[in-house]
Amino acid sequence: MIVCGDDALAHRLAGELNEVYGEQVTLLVPVRPDAPRTPTARTGRALALFGRVTAAIRTTGAPAPAGAPGTSVPVAPTSAGTDGDEPAGTLRVVESADADDRALTDAGVERATALALVHEDDETNIRAALTARRLNPRLRLVIRLYNRKLGQHLETLLDQAAAVAEPGLAPDGPAAATTVLSDVDTAAPGLAAAAVAGTSKVVQAGGLLLHAVERLPAAGEAPDPGLCTLALLSATAGDPAGCEGSERSGDAGPRLLPDDRTVAAATGRAAVTLEAVTAAGPAAASARLAASALPVASLFSRRLRWSLAGAAAAVLALALASTFTTGDHPLHAAYLTLLDIFAIGDPAVGESTSRQVLQILAGFVGLLLLPVIVAALIEGLGTFRTATTLRRPPRGLSGHVVLLGLGKVGTRVLARLRRLDIPVVCVESDPEARGIAVARQLRVPTVIGDVTEEGVLEAARIDRAHALLALTSIDITNLEAALSARAVSPELRVVLRLYDDDFATAVFRTLRTAHPAALTRSRSVSHLAAPAFAGAMLGRQVLGAVPVERRVLLFAAVDVEAHPLLDGLTVAEAFQPGRWRVIAMDGGGTKPGTGRAWRLDPDRVLKPDDRVVVAATRRGLAELLGRGAPTSANPQRAERN
Repeated sequence: MIVCGDDALAHRLAGELNEVYGEQVTLLVPVRPDAPRTPTARTGRALALFGRVTAAIRTTGAPAPAGAPGTSVPVAPTSAGTDGDEPAGTLRVVESADADDRALTDAGVERATALALVHEDDETNIRAALTARRLNPRLRLVIRLYNRKLGQHLETLLDQAAAVAEPGLAPDGPAAATTVLSDVDTAAPGLAAAAVAGTSKVVQAGGLLLHAVERLPAAGEAPDPGLCTLALLSATAGDPAGCEGSERSGDAGPRLLPDDRTVAAATGRAAVTLEAVTAAGPAAASARLAASALPVASLFSRRLRWSLAGAAAAVLALALASTFTTGDHPLHAAYLTLLDIFAIGDPAVGESTSRQVLQILAGFVGLLLLPVIVAALIEGLGTFRTATTLRRPPRGLSGHVVLLGLGKVGTRVLARLRRLDIPVVCVESDPEARGIAVARQLRVPTVIGDVTEEGVLEAARIDRAHALLALTSIDITNLEAALSARAVSPELRVVLRLYDDDFATAVFRTLRTAHPAALTRSRSVSHLAAPAFAGAMLGRQVLGAVPVERRVLLFAAVDVEAHPLLDGLTVAEAFQPGRWRVIAMDGGGTKPGTGRAWRLDPDRVLKPDDRVVVAATRRGLAELLGRGAPTSANPQRAERN
């Protein structure tokens, strides 16, 4: 398998395929001497506080030795991973200026099973995908694209090209399949959920919506399993010195897919439970998200609206008085009143005294109405002129989410928060950033300025905010913003996007120690996205991923016929604690309805024509796909045989 790219996602994906799935992996790294490999970090209070910590951590994860451009650097095979004994594989690094014909040929694309193109530039990935499909029509392609609409068209185009080059390929088979994924779309739900609720997680698995939530048990009691328990959180989660989320905690660490006996014995531990499985109907667009037109009520101020209402009442009163005094028809009386107000009627010479008095009063009303009309025109013009500009945060705003950074990740998270009708205030230093147009369209208040400067967070009303989402591309900027926000509001919920996963762990522990009463979450986009890309390269689409502290639980749809570890077993027998668990049927077997309607009967036998949704660990999914180290023989199957 070949992975093309040189960012965190590429390196994590290569390691995932090599260490977890035991694949022979070639990492094709672009060489660009004129461009820096990593973004330049800002200096500030955060750099002074965490500089030594970062230096100490990064020494344990030095990059592979680099060779000359166009050469390969062998890397020793690995056999130990985060989940215990992992399948061994070889990892080779090839450096080339571009992913062209020569570079792909040197990487072995003609003999490869799958190719992942995970460059940050969409155009680079598309060009390399077209080249790779020409060199190897049977190659399975996984492409990273930010443009989702373009990705759908590209999938169809590349699959058609493979069918033309190799007429014998099955149209629905895993060979020569093209999958377009977005790391941003994979990570956005988790980031938004962490900021809004801190615990809730929703995964869209094909035609299903899986609702998971972190549940805190009562003192001395086991957690409520809900539909099923997906994971037990670390017992050291409240201990500042604990190693939450890592295997260094031993039995006190997180336990993925525990059995009922383990859950019953885990008194006092929080758990991630599956709360509901429902049909995923068409998403109803939020009224605020869909409405890009100007609201009529915002055209005029409240004072001006009252002035217009008063003028209208005066016109109505004069028309009624004219009807009663002159005996005219109400419509004719109103017509004459308006003519008098706008000074275009004939003088009431020779008419009754009441008519003359009403004409004079109408003239005074016309004089009073003139400045009101001018003010309405000026305010309306000003509203239209500011419709395409960014809004400022209202003075009385509170309970909102402050979102830092409107790049690729920030833009997707912003759209998701607005679909949930969550009030948001954005902060962005670049007025030409990708998400500025989205914020303008959604009428989201936005502050343009460097978050590390004094007064920028205060302008975003950070003191009355519900949560802070720091999603810029620079770790130090996110960290400095979090420290500044916590200085203003010590109990503020903070969610950080950090590039380095080990650095994120150190930051998390330090912030939790300094502010034990506040919720802190650190997330890595590559950490959330790599399992989905790895599953697609193996020919099985990973539908979603749920972060469990520093680990990831995967959801995948698999055909029972192709998996001997599922075929012919009951739902209960197919459950492998710590590996995988069948949680729902995909596309049949049950009727849509409430969450309990999707609960599978433990005695139901899985048939070859069934397609099921499984929750699995990374190693468990590798074993289920037949690519990892085999588990011990299934005791239920052995007993039945």
